[in-house]
Amino acid sequence: MAKFLDTTGVSNELAQIIKLAKEKLILISPYLQISDRFKEMLEDQDRMKLDIRIIYGKSELQLQENNWLKSLKSVRTSICKNLHAKCYLNEKEALISSMNFYEFSQMNNNEMGIVVYKSEDPQLYNDINEEARRLIRISEEIKVTIEKIIPKEELIKNGDGHCIRCGNKIKLDPEHPYCMTDYQKWKRFEDETYVEKSGFCHICGKSYSSSMEKPACMDCYKKNRKLFKNL
Repeated sequence: MAKFLDTTGVSNELAQIIKLAKEKLILISPYLQISDRFKEMLEDQDRMKLDIRIIYGKSELQLQENNWLKSLKSVRTSICKNLHAKCYLNEKEALISSMNFYEFSQMNNNEMGIVVYKSEDPQLYNDINEEARRLIRISEEIKVTIEKIIPKEELIKNGDGHCIRCGNKIKLDPEHPYCMTDYQKWKRFEDETYVEKSGFCHICGKSYSSSMEKPACMDCYKKNRKLFKNL
Protein backbone atom coordinates (compact mmCIF):
# COMPACT_ATOMS: atom_id res chain seq x y z
CA MET A 1 0.00 0.00 0.00
CA ALA A 2 1.32 3.45 -0.94
CA LYS A 3 1.70 6.08 1.79
CA PHE A 4 1.20 9.86 1.39
CA LEU A 5 3.94 12.19 2.68
CA ASP A 6 4.06 15.93 3.33
CA THR A 7 7.19 18.11 3.05
CA THR A 8 8.84 16.83 6.22
CA GLY A 9 7.83 13.27 5.44
CA VAL A 10 9.32 13.45 1.94
CA SER A 11 12.66 14.74 3.22
CA ASN A 12 12.80 12.15 6.00
CA GLU A 13 11.78 9.30 3.70
CA LEU A 14 14.46 10.23 1.18
CA ALA A 15 17.02 10.16 3.97
CA GLN A 16 15.82 6.68 4.98
CA ILE A 17 16.00 5.42 1.40
CA ILE A 18 19.61 6.53 1.16
CA LYS A 19 20.72 5.37 4.62
CA LEU A 20 19.01 1.95 4.56
CA ALA A 21 19.99 0.93 1.03
CA LYS A 22 21.99 -2.33 1.06
CA GLU A 23 22.11 -3.34 -2.61
CA LYS A 24 21.25 -0.42 -4.86
CA LEU A 25 20.29 3.25 -4.83
CA ILE A 26 18.73 5.15 -7.73
CA LEU A 27 18.24 8.92 -7.50
CA ILE A 28 16.35 10.63 -10.32
CA SER A 29 15.99 14.43 -10.30
CA PRO A 30 16.18 17.17 -12.95
CA TYR A 31 18.43 19.32 -10.76
CA LEU A 32 21.40 18.48 -8.58
CA GLN A 33 22.49 20.74 -5.76
CA ILE A 34 22.87 18.28 -2.94
CA SER A 35 22.66 19.38 0.70
CA ASP A 36 25.48 18.60 3.12
CA ARG A 37 23.14 16.24 4.99
CA PHE A 38 22.53 14.06 1.94
CA LYS A 39 26.16 14.30 0.82
CA GLU A 40 27.28 12.75 4.10
CA MET A 41 24.83 9.87 3.64
CA LEU A 42 25.94 9.25 0.06
CA GLU A 43 29.60 9.40 1.05
CA ASP A 44 28.95 6.75 3.68
CA GLN A 45 27.19 4.51 1.16
CA ASP A 46 30.01 5.09 -1.30
CA ARG A 47 32.47 3.77 1.30
CA MET A 48 30.30 0.64 1.48
CA LYS A 49 30.70 0.28 -2.31
CA LEU A 50 26.95 0.42 -2.88
CA ASP A 51 25.75 0.56 -6.49
CA ILE A 52 24.54 4.17 -6.80
CA ARG A 53 23.01 5.68 -9.94
CA ILE A 54 22.19 9.38 -10.23
CA ILE A 55 20.16 10.55 -13.22
CA TYR A 56 19.61 14.25 -13.76
CA GLY A 57 18.24 16.38 -16.55
CA LYS A 58 20.49 19.39 -16.97
CA SER A 59 23.79 19.11 -18.83
CA GLU A 60 25.60 21.72 -16.74
CA LEU A 61 26.49 20.68 -13.20
CA GLN A 62 27.65 23.31 -10.76
CA LEU A 63 31.37 22.88 -10.19
CA GLN A 64 30.87 22.10 -6.50
CA GLU A 65 28.59 19.17 -7.41
CA ASN A 66 30.85 18.12 -10.27
CA ASN A 67 33.94 17.92 -8.08
CA TRP A 68 32.10 16.24 -5.23
CA LEU A 69 30.75 13.54 -7.55
CA LYS A 70 34.26 12.99 -8.89
CA SER A 71 35.41 12.12 -5.37
CA LEU A 72 32.93 9.21 -5.13
CA LYS A 73 33.99 5.82 -6.46
CA SER A 74 30.69 3.88 -6.57
CA VAL A 75 28.49 6.56 -8.13
CA ARG A 76 27.61 6.58 -11.81
CA THR A 77 26.01 9.73 -13.16
CA SER A 78 23.85 10.06 -16.28
CA ILE A 79 22.02 12.82 -18.14
CA CYS A 80 18.47 12.15 -19.32
CA LYS A 81 17.12 14.67 -21.82
CA ASN A 82 13.76 16.27 -21.01
CA LEU A 83 13.75 14.74 -17.53
CA HIS A 84 11.12 16.14 -15.16
CA ALA A 85 10.48 13.10 -12.95
CA LYS A 86 11.62 12.98 -9.32
CA CYS A 87 11.99 9.42 -8.06
CA TYR A 88 14.24 7.84 -5.44
CA LEU A 89 14.47 4.14 -4.65
CA ASN A 90 16.49 1.38 -3.08
CA GLU A 91 15.87 -2.38 -3.14
CA LYS A 92 12.97 -2.16 -0.65
CA GLU A 93 11.05 1.06 -1.27
CA ALA A 94 10.44 3.79 -3.83
CA LEU A 95 9.57 7.46 -3.37
CA ILE A 96 7.84 9.50 -6.07
CA SER A 97 7.74 13.16 -5.12
CA SER A 98 7.49 16.76 -6.24
CA MET A 99 10.83 17.42 -4.50
CA ASN A 100 13.99 17.84 -6.55
CA PHE A 101 17.24 16.48 -5.19
CA TYR A 102 17.98 20.17 -4.81
CA GLU A 103 18.98 22.00 -1.66
CA PHE A 104 16.51 24.88 -2.04
CA SER A 105 13.56 22.49 -2.37
CA GLN A 106 14.35 20.77 0.90
CA MET A 107 14.39 24.05 2.83
CA ASN A 108 11.74 26.26 1.29
CA ASN A 109 9.10 24.51 -0.80
CA ASN A 110 5.84 22.79 0.09
CA GLU A 111 6.23 19.25 -1.21
CA MET A 112 4.15 16.11 -1.55
CA GLY A 113 5.12 12.53 -2.18
CA ILE A 114 4.07 8.90 -2.24
CA VAL A 115 6.23 6.08 -0.88
CA VAL A 116 5.73 2.48 -2.02
CA TYR A 117 7.08 -0.50 -0.08
CA LYS A 118 8.06 -3.58 -2.09
CA SER A 119 6.92 -5.89 0.71
CA GLU A 120 3.40 -4.44 0.66
CA ASP A 121 2.88 -3.76 -3.04
CA PRO A 122 5.49 -5.64 -5.09
CA GLN A 123 3.78 -5.03 -8.43
CA LEU A 124 3.66 -1.26 -8.00
CA TYR A 125 7.24 -1.20 -6.72
CA ASN A 126 8.37 -3.26 -9.71
CA ASP A 127 6.58 -0.92 -12.12
CA ILE A 128 8.44 2.06 -10.62
CA ASN A 129 11.73 0.15 -10.65
CA GLU A 130 11.28 -0.81 -14.30
CA GLU A 131 10.61 2.79 -15.31
CA ALA A 132 13.68 3.93 -13.36
CA ARG A 133 15.74 1.30 -15.17
CA ARG A 134 14.34 2.49 -18.51
CA LEU A 135 15.44 6.04 -17.74
CA ILE A 136 18.91 4.73 -16.93
CA ARG A 137 19.03 2.90 -20.27
CA ILE A 138 18.08 5.96 -22.29
CA SER A 139 20.40 8.26 -20.35
CA GLU A 140 23.89 9.21 -21.36
CA GLU A 141 26.48 8.29 -18.74
CA ILE A 142 29.00 11.05 -18.14
CA LYS A 143 32.47 11.24 -16.68
CA VAL A 144 33.02 14.06 -14.22
CA THR A 145 36.40 15.73 -13.82
CA ILE A 146 37.87 18.03 -11.19
CA GLU A 147 37.77 21.68 -12.22
CA LYS A 148 38.78 24.95 -10.64
CA ILE A 149 36.06 26.67 -8.60
CA ILE A 150 35.82 30.44 -8.44
CA PRO A 151 35.17 31.41 -4.78
CA LYS A 152 31.79 33.00 -4.08
CA GLU A 153 33.68 35.84 -2.38
CA GLU A 154 35.08 36.81 -5.77
CA LEU A 155 31.57 37.17 -7.16
CA ILE A 156 30.53 39.36 -4.24
CA LYS A 157 33.51 41.68 -4.78
CA ASN A 158 32.31 42.36 -8.31
CA GLY A 159 29.43 44.51 -7.07
CA ASP A 160 25.64 44.42 -7.22
CA GLY A 161 23.66 42.38 -9.68
CA HIS A 162 20.08 42.68 -10.91
CA CYS A 163 17.12 40.31 -10.92
CA ILE A 164 16.63 39.33 -14.54
CA ARG A 165 12.83 39.55 -14.23
CA CYS A 166 12.09 42.67 -12.13
CA GLY A 167 15.44 44.47 -12.36
CA ASN A 168 15.79 45.01 -8.61
CA LYS A 169 19.29 44.93 -7.17
CA ILE A 170 20.45 41.57 -5.77
CA LYS A 171 23.81 39.94 -5.08
CA LEU A 172 25.83 39.44 -8.26
CA ASP A 173 25.74 35.68 -8.87
CA PRO A 174 25.01 34.35 -12.39
CA GLU A 175 23.99 30.99 -10.89
CA HIS A 176 21.12 32.71 -9.03
CA PRO A 177 20.03 35.69 -11.17
CA TYR A 178 16.52 36.04 -9.69
CA CYS A 179 15.36 37.79 -6.54
CA MET A 180 13.68 35.37 -4.12
CA THR A 181 10.14 36.38 -5.15
CA ASP A 182 10.77 35.91 -8.86
CA TYR A 183 12.78 32.75 -8.27
CA GLN A 184 9.74 31.16 -6.62
CA LYS A 185 7.67 32.05 -9.71
CA TRP A 186 10.31 30.75 -12.11
CA LYS A 187 10.70 27.52 -10.16
CA ARG A 188 7.11 26.49 -10.84
CA PHE A 189 8.26 25.49 -14.33
CA GLU A 190 12.05 25.23 -13.86
CA ASP A 191 12.82 26.04 -17.50
CA GLU A 192 16.37 27.37 -17.74
CA THR A 193 15.80 28.38 -21.37
CA TYR A 194 12.68 30.47 -20.64
CA VAL A 195 13.30 33.98 -21.99
CA GLU A 196 12.15 36.98 -19.97
CA LYS A 197 10.53 39.09 -22.68
CA SER A 198 10.76 42.27 -20.55
CA GLY A 199 13.80 41.15 -18.64
CA PHE A 200 17.06 42.71 -17.53
CA CYS A 201 20.74 41.91 -17.75
CA HIS A 202 21.91 40.44 -14.44
CA ILE A 203 25.11 42.54 -14.51
CA CYS A 204 24.34 45.97 -15.99
CA GLY A 205 20.58 45.99 -15.32
CA LYS A 206 19.70 47.17 -18.83
CA SER A 207 16.72 45.80 -20.74
CA TYR A 208 17.62 42.36 -22.12
CA SER A 209 15.84 39.14 -23.12
CA SER A 210 17.46 37.20 -20.30
CA SER A 211 17.04 33.63 -19.06
CA MET A 212 18.44 31.45 -16.29
CA GLU A 213 20.69 29.92 -18.95
CA LYS A 214 21.82 33.30 -20.34
CA PRO A 215 21.37 35.92 -17.59
CA ALA A 216 23.70 38.58 -19.01
CA CYS A 217 23.71 40.59 -22.22
CA MET A 218 26.51 39.82 -24.68
CA ASP A 219 28.58 42.89 -23.80
CA CYS A 220 28.51 42.07 -20.08
CA TYR A 221 29.19 38.42 -20.75
CA LYS A 222 32.28 39.21 -22.83
CA LYS A 223 33.60 41.65 -20.21
CA ASN A 224 32.93 39.25 -17.28
CA ARG A 225 33.59 35.78 -18.65
CA LYS A 226 35.27 34.65 -15.42
CA LEU A 227 31.97 35.07 -13.56
CA PHE A 228 30.39 32.42 -15.77
CA LYS A 229 32.96 29.65 -15.35
CA ASN A 230 30.81 28.07 -12.62
CA LEU A 231 27.82 27.72 -14.93
